[in-house]
Amino acid sequence: MTATIATRVQLLRFAVAGVAGLVVDVAVLYAALALGCNFYAGRVLSFLAAVYATWRINRRYTFQPGGGSLWGEWWRYLSAMLAGGAVNYLASAAVVALAPPWPLTPALAVAAGSLAGMGLNFISAKWLVFRR
Repeated sequence: MTATIATRVQLLRFAVAGVAGLVVDVAVLYAALALGCNFYAGRVLSFLAAVYATWRINRRYTFQPGGGSLWGEWWRYLSAMLAGGAVNYLASAAVVALAPPWPLTPALAVAAGSLAGMGLNFISAKWLVFRR
């Protein structure tokens, strides 16, 4: 398989993992909201849960494990996802600030944030966490 095709396959798998992460993100956000968190605090919790879920999926199906300790890989992954997470958080906050307060607004905000941060997160995962 050529490098270009391998990267496309990885990007597709990364996107599928991202959809799973989106489901986790939205579920944890709505649980946090139901427990009394505001949107912004809930997003911190839901982002961390989604990062954990996508790390587990991406290390198994998208990329080869980066080597070294599992604990160290987790911290590299979390660190690498923070830049995309900042883009994600800002985009979702913008949607919440601008959209009407409908029951689905938080889910739409998380989806917009996920799309906004995906490219940066893919590059970070591929070149900083799972690079061989």
